[in-house]
Amino acid sequence: MTSGRGCVSNFDQEALQALLVQNPQITQQELATTLNCSQKTISNQLRVLGKVQKFGKWVPHELTDNNRNQRVTICSSLLSRQNRLPFLEQIVTGDEEWVLYVNLKRRPQRLDKNEAPQPTPKPDLHAKKVMLCVWWNFKGILHYELFPSNQTITSALYSAQLERLAQALREKEPALINRKGVILHHDNARPHTARITAEKLRQLEWEVLPQPAYSPDIAPSDYHLFCSLQNFLLGKKFNNEECLKNALTEVFASKSQEFYNRGIKMLPERWAQVVENNGNYIVD
Repeated sequence: MTSGRGCVSNFDQEALQALLVQNPQITQQELATTLNCSQKTISNQLRVLGKVQKFGKWVPHELTDNNRNQRVTICSSLLSRQNRLPFLEQIVTGDEEWVLYVNLKRRPQRLDKNEAPQPTPKPDLHAKKVMLCVWWNFKGILHYELFPSNQTITSALYSAQLERLAQALREKEPALINRKGVILHHDNARPHTARITAEKLRQLEWEVLPQPAYSPDIAPSDYHLFCSLQNFLLGKKFNNEECLKNALTEVFASKSQEFYNRGIKMLPERWAQVVENNGNYIVD
């Protein structure tokens, strides 16, 4: 194949392509060693094939085979159920998210060609923040609470939150409480699955929608509500909790019912994507 590592007379592009399919992250040096040629030859051949370097998006967790199988099984089951008897309008979903008092936004600087940009300080790792706990359905926000950063969400506290959520539902969605039945969607965090929480849910007579572990890509708060919220907060500063809470109330109220409806109604499409992807993450 070669007349020396730097000179290729009959390069095997099929072998190169096979190695790239097998491991897209393989380095040029590793390719050169495997194919017994120079790194310059590899660089040239990659250019001929039109290959460029791209960074993959971060994913929440390195999924195991068991994780992927669980995701496929649960999503298939939920799709079948939705097709038999639609239930999306019974879903009440909720989650927690840190919200900062100071939300920095790095902006480009207009400078002369040879002028160095002014440095931008990194966000403080210990910046003042609060924990947002929020629940919503296809119509809008049902209930939310803020807790200081030193507050731990325990099963006892979460159970008390569920009782306050139930009161909000009695006022805003009486038909859901009295006739249709609440289907609660939350993740598998320890306070959500503890015995005290399970007992509270039994008392409330709420069903819990199955949610596979490590699956924010099929959690409406993560893939829809919190993305919109972070865009709103970018570049904003708040002097105190009251200002922050007022801003959250304003942004939640400013969203149309269609916004919330879309967030919930996207679930079947995303369940189907998980099944089609053999349990791998949805990359938005």
